[in-house]
Amino acid sequence: MINLIEGEIPEINVSKPYALVAITKHGVANARAYAERFPYVDVYYMKKFEYGDEEQKNIQLFDGTVRLLLPALFKQYKAMILIISLGAVVRMIAPILEDKKTDPAVLVVDDKGQFVISVLSGHIGGANALTHEFAQAIHAAPIITTASDVQKTIPVDLFGARFGWIWDSEEKLTPVSASVVNEEHVAIVQETGERDWWMHDTVMPDTLKIYETTAAAIAAQPHATLLITDRLIEQHEQVLLENGVIYRPKSLVLGMGCNRGTSAEEIEACIDATLAELKLSKKSVKAFATIDLKKDEQGFIDVTAKNHWQFVTYSPQELNEMPLSNPSETVFKYTGAYGVSEPAALRYSNANSWVLEKKKSGNVTISVARLAFEEA
Repeated sequence: MINLIEGEIPEINVSKPYALVAITKHGVANARAYAERFPYVDVYYMKKFEYGDEEQKNIQLFDGTVRLLLPALFKQYKAMILIISLGAVVRMIAPILEDKKTDPAVLVVDDKGQFVISVLSGHIGGANALTHEFAQAIHAAPIITTASDVQKTIPVDLFGARFGWIWDSEEKLTPVSASVVNEEHVAIVQETGERDWWMHDTVMPDTLKIYETTAAAIAAQPHATLLITDRLIEQHEQVLLENGVIYRPKSLVLGMGCNRGTSAEEIEACIDATLAELKLSKKSVKAFATIDLKKDEQGFIDVTAKNHWQFVTYSPQELNEMPLSNPSETVFKYTGAYGVSEPAALRYSNANSWVLEKKKSGNVTISVARLAFEEA
């Protein structure tokens, strides 16, 4: 917990590029929801609105006036997203402004989550681009007043953020951004994930070229690459990452079953080993699905909380509606369902087949499916 004292700069734990701050009851509830939709924020709110799961969710509580917190956030984050009234924000940040070339972006969100306002560092600090992406993520209206906000392209550090995509590494964000802004040949290869990522009302620039495969992109020899995939990259594809960024869409669902009392460590070890065998990224897991008989399974609760995955359960009837190639009378005898991991993965993903139908490992059963995304 952060104790705010006049004249002292508080210690904060920075793990994401942006800080999301709330100071009202409704603002706190919204901030918690926004963090689930937008993956690049560290959340801060007042201790009096504590839910009890803040440590588990890496949320930082503070005690005292938020005015004393902002200088520390201002120095250490690329942007502050403040669920605070615009007038109050202007008064609080005025004494800490330094230079438009170095000040971080500042956004304001109203308490009801209807509007996202670009307040400071619209161009150089990226507030305008962040305003568009964050507004899309929380289903709000972006408010931008910069008259010269005309460049309509892909913000590399925010690409897909509204869908929950995260980049694998920030190492090449700056040079790839330069290639996009300077209208160099940039290859875009998308293997999975949401397709409606072009957010402007204009045609995409010719310098941004979409390729169906990494092989086609390699042959085209682009200046930079944006690669959207949930799989681990092969050695021969590494050439694309010499000036490229990998984005991990939330495209995978894990169907899980286990013996009662199985430890979180065994469950996670099974998940890690399985994804490694399938050459899939753990960063692309969106949800963990099982039968509702397991909704209180502590190992499942701990693993999903640790990894910030959705934990979804289905009734035996819902699972039995899914087609299975190997229905089990034994499983039906104990659960009322002819399978657990396979139909759970299939139902959540809305797919027609599995990436991995079923694997038994010790006390754990796992299935993997890829979400079915609509074409843009």
